[in-house]
This record gives sequence, C-alpha cells and structure tokens, in this order.
Amino acid sequence: MATVASPSMRESSSPAGTFPPTAALLAAAPHRPLFLAGALAVLTSMAWWALELASMRFGWHGWPQPPVPPGWAHAVLTQYGMLPMFMFGFLLTTFPKWLNRPPIRPKRYVAVAGAVFVGYLLSHVGLIGLPWVLRAGIALMLFGYLVGVGTLAGVLRAAEQRNQHAWSCLAGLCLGLLGLIAFLGFLFGAPADCARLSVKLGTFGLLIPVYFTVGHRMIAFFSGNVARNYVVRRPAWSLPLAWPLLLAHLVLDLVHAQAWLWVVDAPLALLFGWHAIAWQPWKAMRPGVLAVLHLAFAWLPIAFVLYTVQSVRLFAGQGPVLGLAPLHVLTIGYFGSMLVAMVTRVTQGHSGRPMQMGAIPWLCFALLQGVVLLRVWAELARDSYLWLVIAACGWLVAFLPWVVRSAWIYLTPRADGRPG
Repeated sequence: MATVASPSMRESSSPAGTFPPTAALLAAAPHRPLFLAGALAVLTSMAWWALELASMRFGWHGWPQPPVPPGWAHAVLTQYGMLPMFMFGFLLTTFPKWLNRPPIRPKRYVAVAGAVFVGYLLSHVGLIGLPWVLRAGIALMLFGYLVGVGTLAGVLRAAEQRNQHAWSCLAGLCLGLLGLIAFLGFLFGAPADCARLSVKLGTFGLLIPVYFTVGHRMIAFFSGNVARNYVVRRPAWSLPLAWPLLLAHLVLDLVHAQAWLWVVDAPLALLFGWHAIAWQPWKAMRPGVLAVLHLAFAWLPIAFVLYTVQSVRLFAGQGPVLGLAPLHVLTIGYFGSMLVAMVTRVTQGHSGRPMQMGAIPWLCFALLQGVVLLRVWAELARDSYLWLVIAACGWLVAFLPWVVRSAWIYLTPRADGRPG
C-alpha cells in the first residue's frame, strides 16, 4: 500500500528532485547558498569601497561616482546586503530548530539567497553612475527580505511554544525591512532623512539586535557543551533591557542629540560588559573555534564605552575627537569578528568537519583585529584617507583566503558523507 508523505517529510525532502543536479548540492541546506552569497559579498563590498576611497584620496577623476553619497551606499549595502545574507542563512536553518518546526522548504531559502544576492550585485553596478540599476537592485533585495521575513514569521506563527530569541530576531529583521523600504523611498525621491534613517536603523535596529540575540542564545550554549565547570547564563531580562536602550540610542541619534547618547550608551556598555564577563571566557579558550566567539563579543562593550566617551565630550562642549572610531569598532570589530567566528563554527559543523578553527580562519580573524586598529587610527591620523584605503585593503587581504576556503566547502559535499 502506498504511503502518503507527511508535511514534515515533504519539507525536509532533498531538493535534488526540484533543482538541476549542479544546483542541488548548493540548495541542500539554507546556509549553503546564503553563506556563499555572503562570502562573495564580503569581497564585493570592500573592493568597491576601497576603490571609491582611493579615487577620493588620489584624485581619480575618471572614476564613476555613485548616484547617492558614497558613505550612505557603503553603509546600506554592507548592513542590508553583505551581513544579512549570513544572518538569513543562519536563521533559516536554526529557526525551525528553536521552535520545534519542520525544516524550511529549499525553494524558500533559495529565493531569499537569489533575490538578495542578485539585488546586491545589481546595486553595486548601479553605483557606477546608473541610478535606475541601483533602484532595481534595492527593490530586488527588498523582495528577498519579504520572502525571508515572511518565511520566518510563518515558522514562528505555527510554533506551539515561542521564545524570546525568535521574537527578537524577527523584530530586528522587520526593522531591517523598514530600513530598506526607507532607502528605496529615498532613491525614488523621498527626503534625505529617509536615507539617514535607513543607515541608522541598519546598525541599531537590525544588526546589533540580531547579533546580540544570537550571541545571547548560542555563546553560553556552545561554551557549556565544551568547557568544564561552566555555568550557562542566558538571563531572561537582558534582551528586554537591550531593546529599549538601543531604540533610545537610535532616536537620540536621529534627532541630533549626540551629546545625550551617554544616557543610554553607558548602560549598554555595562549590559554588554556584564555578558562578556558572565559568559566566563577564561573557561572557554579551548578549542579556538569557541574562543573566537568570546573574543569577538568583547568588541561590543568596548564600542559602547567609546560611544559613551564621545558623547560625554560633546556634552561637556568639546569636539568629537574619536570621529567614527566607535562605529567602526562596532562594525569591523564586533560585526566582522563575530561573522568570522560564528560562520566558521557553523560551516565546520554543517560540513562534517572537526570543530576546530583551522589556519585560514585564524589568519582571517587575527588580521581583522589589525584592520580594526587601522580603521581607528584613520580617525586620528593626518592623512586620514590614506589610512582608510589601507584599512579597506587590509579587510580584503584578511578575508580573501577565508572566502575561497568557505566557498569551496559550500560547493562540495559534506566531509562525513551525510546529506545537508
């Protein structure tokens, strides 16, 4: 007698029957297409930005200028394109596990990867003086976001038990969706405040909330699985506390009240610093793939200490001596380092490889710490643009071997012969 496949069986079935053989491997798990796209974006974003900075520093008059301010283009495409592809790859894999639901259908996550990545590439083409291509690219990215956020919302809606980590990640992605809509509106003639809102939302509404939420759930969990005498601390109060503080920072920044940011940034520095200590990094320095999670997280409280110092100086009537250093300690130090740490761990585990850091990821992580320092020095040096170019090139040098290694893993079968 023939059996009828249950919905969970159908959703977790191999994509080989619905994709060409050459694409079936890439579509075998959500992280494969989205991590591959993100890895390629890591080089694309900084290659364009390095060339743009070099054109400003060395006077390349023939270099095509973007139809929007370069800094906004850089911020939007890294915050809404490069990093979220990794975030979608992680969340489309883990959301069903967090909520005890069946795996997501391959067509869903392939659609997210395709739309966001192709839109991201089109947007970069649009930066060489083609505004209509830039609009089309951002619109396609927005479509990918709608599919991704809608899919995750569907998983959460169907779950019998919903946890704060799922709610928090989905809230961050919804704010990211709003930020992308605001920037698209700006491209079609809305006021420049829409673009500024998009840039700020990307940092304090999308990236920090999602990054911190994932770290809140996973860092102590990973550490507890390995370290001896480890106390797993995932306090239920910290996410509800972080959210209003981050939104308050966002509002104060948008209304140009930077002199008052210390009111929320100091508590955020204490909150994140408490977690950095409570997660007992001294017990989790082995293996390296665990240690880098703690080392990467340490940049988050450091960034908010710098934000606090900057704001206090403004409050006292002094100048912003640190410039954009706090922002880049956050973006390169925390976002960049945690990207290498978390993606390397997921890649190792989901490819059937030993849970070890390896020489190439270690090289990338170590060089990236130097890039953070170079970017901070660029705010203080006389020839700022020269150091900005050096820092951007340093990012490319740090990531190139890691991207090549990661891409090879995503395009080859698991080392242990298992599916996925």
